[in-house]
Amino acid sequence: MANIQYLSAWIVMWLAGFWAALALWLIGKSRLEGIGRNPESAKSSFLAAIIALALSEAIGIYGLVVALMLISAK
Repeated sequence: MANIQYLSAWIVMWLAGFWAALALWLIGKSRLEGIGRNPESAKSSFLAAIIALALSEAIGIYGLVVALMLISAK
């Protein structure tokens, strides 16, 4: 039974880490493309980018919490 818990925790962490990294990459890529097209928008898009980066990083944190709950379940 413990092997299934570890396997499911590993899958959850892998998926959460993958999607968090993909989201961070897409947000950064989009912001740099936007700044490349319109350099004056760099200051106005900064706060939106920081909020989006924080929310996408939360995906990984939620995955960690779920994985720890799976491991600690009896």
